[in-house]
Order: sequence, then structure tokens, then C-alpha cells
Amino acid sequence: MKAWLTEQPDGIRLTLHVQPGARKSEVAGEHGEALKIRLAAPPVEGKANAALLLWLAGCLQVPRKAVSLLSGERNRHKIVAVTGIGAVEALARLLPASSQA
Repeated sequence: MKAWLTEQPDGIRLTLHVQPGARKSEVAGEHGEALKIRLAAPPVEGKANAALLLWLAGCLQVPRKAVSLLSGERNRHKIVAVTGIGAVEALARLLPASSQA
């Protein structure tokens, strides 16, 4: 399993390195022990965090309320919890997106 993906009893936990202000939102590979996400939203007043959670929900095909930011509100390094999805399913949905980059 990947270092940035941890299976939890109710879902998964993702360790992310987020780069706001990109041209488009996409998975950009791995950054150390984190999954790197390029995010189209600017890092202004929580807009990037809101956009990140919405984008992750769409990418993982879970409801927006299933995705929550656990830490890193004002940091590029973030930990996100996603309920209702397993690690294998999450990998299959996140990594095909990175191979299209």
C-alpha cells in the first residue's frame, strides 16, 4: 500500500501535498510520503481547501460530506479523511487520473 494512503475502519485517510493556483486540478504523482495534488483554486480565504474537498469527492465518487480536512488548513501538507470508500477502490480512482496527466 502507498505511504500516503491509510485504511481506517470507516474509510481512508490521505496525506496530501497540495499546490494551489495550478492551471487545472489533477493528481501530480507522489511527493515524498504524500500524494501531490495540483489545484486550480487560488490559496485565498479557504477557497483552495473547499475546492480540494469538492474535487476529491468527485474524483473518488463519494458525497462531498464524506470528505473532511483533518489537518493542514493553512498548509500545503494536508491530511484528509474520506468515509465510505476502501483503500483499493481509492487507489483505482486516484491513480488512473495521474496517468492521464
